[in-house]
Amino acid sequence: MNHERVKKLLEFLENEPNDPFTIYALATEHLDTESTKSKMYFEQLLQDHPDYLPTYYHAAQLYADLDMIDQANRTYQLGIALAEKQKEHKTLQELRNAYQNFEFEHL
Repeated sequence: MNHERVKKLLEFLENEPNDPFTIYALATEHLDTESTKSKMYFEQLLQDHPDYLPTYYHAAQLYADLDMIDQANRTYQLGIALAEKQKEHKTLQELRNAYQNFEFEHL
């Protein structure tokens, strides 16, 4: 985690508390070191910005890493449906591949 980047992102968030990109950036900054904070930011995105597609891949992976299998499964499925709806073919393929790997390992 880059502490200077996190500090700057928190400043951005203070100025624009509803910006999904900033929340997403904070979530990904914390992925490797503070999974609880990362999860908090991803859940904020899923609740407040359900159409922000980048959230789903990393949130589902984090849930799987935390052994929250049902939540990971549901998050992958929601992300795939959203990618189809938004016609985001590259993201759709990435989500499908990740979900297939998840199914192989966890279901």
